[in-house]
Amino acid sequence: MSSTESTARGTAEFIPSGIELGRRRHRRAQGTRSVLISVVSTVVFAAVVLGVLFNSTGWPQVQASFFDGKSMVNSLQPILIGLWLNIQVLFFAALGVAILGSLLAIARTLRGPIFTPIRLLAAGYTDIFRGLPVLLVMYLIGFGVPGLNLFERMPAQFWGTIALILCYSAYVAEVLRAGIEAVHPSQRLAARSLGLSHAKTLRLVVMPQAVRKVTPALMNDFVSMQKDVGLISVLGAVDAIRAAQIQVAQDFNFSPYVVAGILFVLLSLPMIRLTDWFTARAQKREQIGGAV
Repeated sequence: MSSTESTARGTAEFIPSGIELGRRRHRRAQGTRSVLISVVSTVVFAAVVLGVLFNSTGWPQVQASFFDGKSMVNSLQPILIGLWLNIQVLFFAALGVAILGSLLAIARTLRGPIFTPIRLLAAGYTDIFRGLPVLLVMYLIGFGVPGLNLFERMPAQFWGTIALILCYSAYVAEVLRAGIEAVHPSQRLAARSLGLSHAKTLRLVVMPQAVRKVTPALMNDFVSMQKDVGLISVLGAVDAIRAAQIQVAQDFNFSPYVVAGILFVLLSLPMIRLTDWFTARAQKREQIGGAV
C-alpha cells in the first residue's frame, strides 16, 4: 500500500454508524421534549400566579397605588437623573473597594512576627465592618464625621461613598484572602527560586491566580453593592430612591418606587448574567476530564 493511499484513507470523512445516528436522534428528541416541558410548566405557573393575583379582592387598590401608568411616566425622568448619581457613586466606590480590599487582604496574609500588629489591625477592621449593617455605617459616617468639623462641607454622596468603601472592603478583603491562601505554596517557592522578590511574587504570581479563583464571589459582592448604593438617600442625596420619595410625596402614589426598583434591577441584571456565565464557565473548565 502506497503512502498516498494510506494518507487518503486516513483523511477520509468519518461516517457515523446507524447506532450512532439513532443515538443522536434520541438526544435531539430528548432535548426538544425537555424544552417543551420547561416552556409549558413555566407558562402554567405564570398563569396560576397571575390568576391568583388579578382575582384577589385587593388587586384594584394595589394596581392604583403601585402601578399607575401616569405616575410612572411622570416620575421616570427625575428618577433617571437620580440613578445617574447612583452610578457615579458606584463607580468611585468600586475603585475604592478594589484598592482598600486588596491592601487589607495582603495585610492579613503577611508572614513573620514583625507583621503581627498589621495583621491584627486588618483582622479587627474586617471583623468590625462585616458585623456592622451598611445602613448604620451610613448614619455614623454621614452624620458623625461631618459633625467633627475636621473637613470642609462635603456633599452627602461623598460620605455615602466612603461608607460603602469601608463596608465592602471588609467583605472583598476576606474573599481575596481566601483566594490568596488557596494558591498552593509551591507557586510562591517556585517564584522565589527564580529570583523574584516577595512583592513581585505576590503581584505577578499569587494575586492573578487568587483573583481568578474568587472572581465569581467578587462579582456577587459587586452586585450587592449595586443595590446598597441606594442607601445614600438616607443622607439626603437626591438619588433614584430620594427622587422616587419626592414624587411619592407629590402624587400620593407609590408607583415611583416601582419605577426605581425596575431601574435598579435593569442596572444589576447585566452583572448578574455575567456572574452566572463566568461561574458556569469556571465550573466547566474545572470539570474537564472528570468522571460523572
